[in-house]
Amino acid sequence: MELLKQRILKDGEIQDGGILKVGSFLNHQIDIELMDEIGRAFYELYKDAGINKIMTIEASGIAIASMTARHFKAPVVFAKKAKSLNLGSQVYTSRVHSFTYDRDYDVTVDKRYLTKADRVLIVDDFMARGKAMTGLLDICRQAGSEVCGVGICIEKGFQGGGDALREQGVRVESLAIVAHIENGKIVFR
Repeated sequence: MELLKQRILKDGEIQDGGILKVGSFLNHQIDIELMDEIGRAFYELYKDAGINKIMTIEASGIAIASMTARHFKAPVVFAKKAKSLNLGSQVYTSRVHSFTYDRDYDVTVDKRYLTKADRVLIVDDFMARGKAMTGLLDICRQAGSEVCGVGICIEKGFQGGGDALREQGVRVESLAIVAHIENGKIVFR
């Protein structure tokens, strides 16, 4: 998606360790017009897949999922990173590792909101090593839901998560794939 790539080049910040910050428009402060175009792009990629549920992980993926769901006219389900008292015990759970926070945590989804009848599109803002996506795929497997694909705004291609999922037969569509960051410059695939 050329619009997203141009915005990354214009407003993205590169930090040590291959960290690309896009908080000024994607996952801290949100450019709603850009987010709507992202949702439309995911819709165009997957509109013929019979998707009836959009899934993500809290918190950065919720805005992306919401704008995508708007185009699909489908509900959003998000995996919670912290188990709250009001969630109950009837949940699907999977352990994931966050590259950004360098920690493991359990993510949970209430069993009432993900079923065998669901055809799911999983979306998120970033994918590095694909661990969050692997956890969400596991939750969908537990529920018996069919995953129609994964939509990622920015894939860090040099960290291999998207390629590993594709090798497993998962349809992964990324709107911008960063091949590498070199001398403070972002190079796209």
